[in-house]
Amino acid sequence: MASSSLALTLSLTFLASFVLAAYAGDFYQDFDITWGGDRGKLLNSGKLLSLSLDKASGSGFQSRNEYLFGKIDMQLKLIPGNSAGTVTAYYLSSKGSAWDEIDFEFLGNLSGDPYILHTNIFTQGKGNREQQFYLCFSVDGTPIREFKNYESIGLPFPTKQPMRLYSSVWNAMIGQLEEGLSKRIGHKHPLLPLTGTSMPKACLWSYGASSCRANASSSVPNSNAWLTEDLDSTSQQRLKWYREIT
Repeated sequence: MASSSLALTLSLTFLASFVLAAYAGDFYQDFDITWGGDRGKLLNSGKLLSLSLDKASGSGFQSRNEYLFGKIDMQLKLIPGNSAGTVTAYYLSSKGSAWDEIDFEFLGNLSGDPYILHTNIFTQGKGNREQQFYLCFSVDGTPIREFKNYESIGLPFPTKQPMRLYSSVWNAMIGQLEEGLSKRIGHKHPLLPLTGTSMPKACLWSYGASSCRANASSSVPNSNAWLTEDLDSTSQQRLKWYREIT
């Protein structure tokens, strides 16, 4: 999220094991498991959070804080192999009927092929901006989508409503999910995405105000110059390359 443009840039790591040290903060302090009971677990002294899905329910968590703007890195270990009918979601959302939202949804499949990443952006309660991406390469740091700010010509942009960060794993199609789940329930490691989040640059929303100064500029030391950060020429070339191969 930035005031001049919004680049949805993935910084994901897919790991072969169930070990992921990812969060520089403390999940105990910054996040709450909101549904799914003990299917959501905090591990590694609050540095790691896992969500699991079984036949009865999925699970999810949310951040305790709200953010007006932020630069977020995320690390996810998705469901391996047969993940038919499952969705692992990672998104930001505000409240109310005219909400803002930024969605990442990883869609499972029967074959164990690379995931499809479904993205969408809502402004003032209106979405219909879906784009899907096939993760055919190592995605760390590669921009895949940019949503520019055209408020000057009357198009809404998510600049005014603070959002919480959410993540969940759930079954998109109960009937079609059955086959995928039946092969995994009872295994030593059931369906288990592992999640790590880092928000080193963010405008915390508290008591109706942002923690970032409104007059911040790159010419002032320790200012929030990243608020107006745009994709540089190298990132633009990488974005163009990705669009050409998919």
